[in-house]
Amino acid sequence: MSSIVVAWKAENTDASVMRLRVQSLQQRGQKRQEGERLLQSNEAVYRLDFSNQSLQFSHWKVWLAQPGRLTIMGTSQLWTPDLTNLMTRQLLEPAGVFWRAAGDGDDVPVQCYEADADEFGERIAELAKVRKVMYFLFAFSEGCSPETVDCSITFTVDK
Repeated sequence: MSSIVVAWKAENTDASVMRLRVQSLQQRGQKRQEGERLLQSNEAVYRLDFSNQSLQFSHWKVWLAQPGRLTIMGTSQLWTPDLTNLMTRQLLEPAGVFWRAAGDGDDVPVQCYEADADEFGERIAELAKVRKVMYFLFAFSEGCSPETVDCSITFTVDK
């Protein structure tokens, strides 16, 4: 079986539109819609493109350059650049949570909730069968930032 590695690409335009929605609501003194999930300053939207849709999840490769926590949530909605809100009911469960603790050396692998990360990877492979593009919400915390993360997911290709 051959394998395919898919890396994350930033979708800054979508994140910018979502951040403008937050600013607009704040300026007008309005509240978000019921169930709406607004993009926070420590979050970014990324996309995965699937050139092959017959995939089996293999493993995650996450590298954090410094201590911190990365939470990756998938969304079940179809994203368009003019879509300004993300509904909480459209976030997939479970999320992938990866972290590096203070004091961990470079030789210590990034930790994760393995069962959740594996189930999340399997859900991505299932959704890839019907979608060529998927979007993900990355939440950076505890010292983690987009500049300190390298993340990819590996699949085997079904024949």
